[in-house]
Amino acid sequence: MRYLVFILITLLFFNCREKLDKKKIEVKEPTVVKVVDTVIEPEKKLKSFDGLADTTFVRLADFSDDFAYDMRYATENNFLKAKVYDCAECYTRVKTAKALIEANKDFMDKGAKIKFFDCYRPNSVQYKMWEIVPNPQYVADPVKGSIHNKGGAVDITLVDMDGNELDMGTDFDFFGKKAYHDNLDLPQEILDNRKLLKETMEAHGFWSIRTEWWHYNLSAASNDKVANFRWDCND
Repeated sequence: MRYLVFILITLLFFNCREKLDKKKIEVKEPTVVKVVDTVIEPEKKLKSFDGLADTTFVRLADFSDDFAYDMRYATENNFLKAKVYDCAECYTRVKTAKALIEANKDFMDKGAKIKFFDCYRPNSVQYKMWEIVPNPQYVADPVKGSIHNKGGAVDITLVDMDGNELDMGTDFDFFGKKAYHDNLDLPQEILDNRKLLKETMEAHGFWSIRTEWWHYNLSAASNDKVANFRWDCND
């Protein structure tokens, strides 16, 4: 009897072991989580005018993010067909920059903003332009200089908030009657756009010239000296 019980126990043991051996134990692969480094660009900190004299030259983009730029004289896409700036920058005197920022706030309230073609122009650049086109009808005589050389003049247009230029009837630096402010023989949309530009700029101390819808001088800069300040293109 004992022998029979021993045999039954032995058979049961080996049967259980065989089942355990045959049973597949699933081992899950460890989940690999890839960590991607996210670089968060620091928010650009705009500069303040505090402590700066009105006649100090400043880079406009350091004080406002709300402008658009197409600095034509840093390219060959201009009436000179020549690049006369080493790099594209828009500098003005502090008082001009302040007036432009205030004017731009008004434009933005109406769904537009300023786009620059030219700003302060060093007198040495004025000489370069005169060498290419020595005609006072198109280029100011560098001996006398222009308000551009004083940091008080800008050449501008308007763009919508998506960056599309408003139709002003001609391109920048178009020399002909179609660019004149007193030419009213134009579609109403163009007249309205020019009116918006002119009236808003005048409300902030700028005045225009009759033959160029894009050119505006700050009245307060008229008596400033012609300058030859040059910006660093490595900044």
